[in-house]
Parts: sequence; structure tokens; C-alpha cells
Amino acid sequence: MNPTTTPGAPAGPATTAAAAAAAAALVPAPVPLTAVPAGADDRPPADAVARVASFVGASGADVVLVADAVIADALAAGGAASAGLDAADALRPALEAASQALGPGVLGATRAERAEEVVGADTEVFALQHDGATLAWFGVRRREQPAGPVPTDAQRHAGMRVLYDVEMTLTAEIGRARLPVRQVLDLVPGSVLELDRTAGSPADVMVNGRLVARGEIVVIDESYGVRITEIVPADAG
Repeated sequence: MNPTTTPGAPAGPATTAAAAAAAAALVPAPVPLTAVPAGADDRPPADAVARVASFVGASGADVVLVADAVIADALAAGGAASAGLDAADALRPALEAASQALGPGVLGATRAERAEEVVGADTEVFALQHDGATLAWFGVRRREQPAGPVPTDAQRHAGMRVLYDVEMTLTAEIGRARLPVRQVLDLVPGSVLELDRTAGSPADVMVNGRLVARGEIVVIDESYGVRITEIVPADAG
């Protein structure tokens, strides 16, 4: 599955409980589930299948659901509506709902792991219960973030100052034309070439061959210039 971008509030202990509650509400179990903090002796079987998705945001974490057993009956009872739907697909909405409580970020694809590999001492575990009986488990395993503060925009610009005197070639392009070699060889003074743009269209401003802006051609003291009218985003150049 494709990664999912999720909005939300900053991660913390309270949001972990909210994430567990959100997951419990969307696990397709035959009975409603309630998320409660799991005791030290309330853990999924070591060989149980855990559905895991990595969350990347202000805080990093693995979001875990061990619920294949409890949803098996629900999938079987779904008939045609559940045909072709496996446990990973059935639990994906619950994982996505849980990730929304962890803060802004991206939730990666769902993968299957053994429960003992992802539910350990570093995992916050919630039991998903009905009438006091644990039927499934939800967990969040935090991952360490890189040490040190994130550089500010001012710091990034300061680091660029060493490049300020580096010269680059700027070119203004008003249009292009594709010609066969025969026509190029036939060019003589007075030949007119039709470009791929209409009169009045903006010129492309290229830096070292990369499109960075668009503008209109102007004349300044008998020299041509370009008045910038649009900055092209980096990912569009």
C-alpha cells in the first residue's frame, strides 16, 4: 500500500492512548473493543502475527496491531463483501486511524512480523478487550530521533554564504524550434524560424540549464533585460 500522510497533534503519552482507542474502534471484530493499558503479563503470543506500519513524523514509531485471530470470524461472516480481503487490508484503516493521533507525518506500508519481534520492553501496549477479556493488542514502539536541533532557515542561509561569490550562467529563452538537419543547413540571413510560443508569452529564465523563473523581455538603455514575473518551484524545474 502507498504511504499515508496523517494530520494530528504532537505525539506523547496521552496521544498513545488516543491512538489505541482509535484503532480499537476500527478493528473489524464481531464485538466492540475497548483499549486499556496492558499489564506486564498481558502480551500477545510470541508467534502471533503482528501487523506493523512505520510512522515518520516529529516522532518516529512503529504502530502495531495483533488482531488476526479476532477478525477471522468477522472476515468469514462478511461473505462477498470480504472476498479477497486479507487481514492486512482489514486492519489498515485501524492503523491509519491510530497514526492520526500520533501527529503530522507519514504512515508506511503494512508488513507482517512475529509479535515477539515488535512487542517488547520498549513498546507501549494496550489490550483490546470486550467485557474484560483481551481479544487483541495494540502497541506503539517509539524510535529514537536524530540528536541535535533542526537547523533554522537562517542557519541554512548562513551555511550557503560560502557559495555567494560562485558565478553561474543565466540564460533567457523565448522559445524553441525543432528542425531537421536539411533545414538547418538551408538557413541564410533573413530566414524566419517559428518558435513554440506565441507573442507575449513569458521567457524562461535558466540558471546553468535549470528553469528557475519566468519573466517578460524589457529594454534597458538599449540592452535587453528580463523582468521576473514568476519563480518556478524547485520540484517543477
